[in-house]
Amino acid sequence: MIPRTTLRDGFELSQVIKGGWHLAGGHGAIDRLAALRDMALFVDAGITSFDCANIYTGVEQLIGDFRRAYPDHARRTQVFTKFVPDLGDLSTIDRSSIERIIDTSMKRLGVECLDAVQFHWWDYTIPRYVETALELERLRQAGKIARVSVTNFDVPRLKELVHAGIPIATHQLQYSLLDTRPESGMVEFCCAHDIDLLCYGTVAGGFLSDRWLGRPEPQEPLANRSLVKYKLIIEDFGGWPLFQALLETLRRIADKHHTDIATVASRAVLDRPGVAAVIVGATNATHLEAHRMIGSLSLDQSDRDALATIMAERTGPLGDIYTLERDRTGRHGRIMRYELTKAE
Repeated sequence: MIPRTTLRDGFELSQVIKGGWHLAGGHGAIDRLAALRDMALFVDAGITSFDCANIYTGVEQLIGDFRRAYPDHARRTQVFTKFVPDLGDLSTIDRSSIERIIDTSMKRLGVECLDAVQFHWWDYTIPRYVETALELERLRQAGKIARVSVTNFDVPRLKELVHAGIPIATHQLQYSLLDTRPESGMVEFCCAHDIDLLCYGTVAGGFLSDRWLGRPEPQEPLANRSLVKYKLIIEDFGGWPLFQALLETLRRIADKHHTDIATVASRAVLDRPGVAAVIVGATNATHLEAHRMIGSLSLDQSDRDALATIMAERTGPLGDIYTLERDRTGRHGRIMRYELTKAE
């Protein structure tokens, strides 16, 4: 079974979380009934924690339908959703609109209290994120939210929330062998304030897998949004040749442990300080057995040394959490979608 981890308030979750973004469109057609059955298979395998968002089209409703269709499984399930106001609403968002979005998430998921709400803010030049987070804390005290969490905050703004007295439970952020920006201060800050890290992108949208070992560099158009996003990260990391060197190292480690590249890549992040869980994006249960292996794999010092040798050659990405993606004029920011609540 997948190992468990416990947050500071005693809340228990699986160290591997089933991600929901891939069920929101843009990654192929979704068979609804099959998706519900797959969720039950994940829970049976010990992956009982699910990630979703108010802006992931249809995913909260899908998880809610799963909870209603599989009530015994639902009792074993933890759901982390996100609260992501549209960019155009940041300057006008108020108490009533915040509560309305939270109420909508509760209704879709079929719960009277959300396990955790992960708060994201698109633009720090609109300085209302502390005020908005305090409204989420008010809803926590009112019993609609069990935990206030964040996603993709940088160190200075997370400090502001903590200093405002908001008890941040977890921080969901991008963290992988290709993207170590959390190590530029965020890991240290979160460890010092008992904020657990939930990490997405550990296999870089599938790039960190055996499928891409020895393959030529792909050219646009790429097959889905994940590949577009993480291809930019590979370019920042040091380009395709260095990426292939990383894959070769991962393959040698995988051979030693009788597993695959993606499992090693995710385990390497799960072993980092402050990391409570890794999030695996899955449209179905095809790779479920490999996901289960993340929990049982044990990397040794020689494995870590081999990865460190390759990592020492990387050139980026640089900076704090999500800074590149928040720059709407930059390579990373131009591919983001900032107005998704209305679309949902």
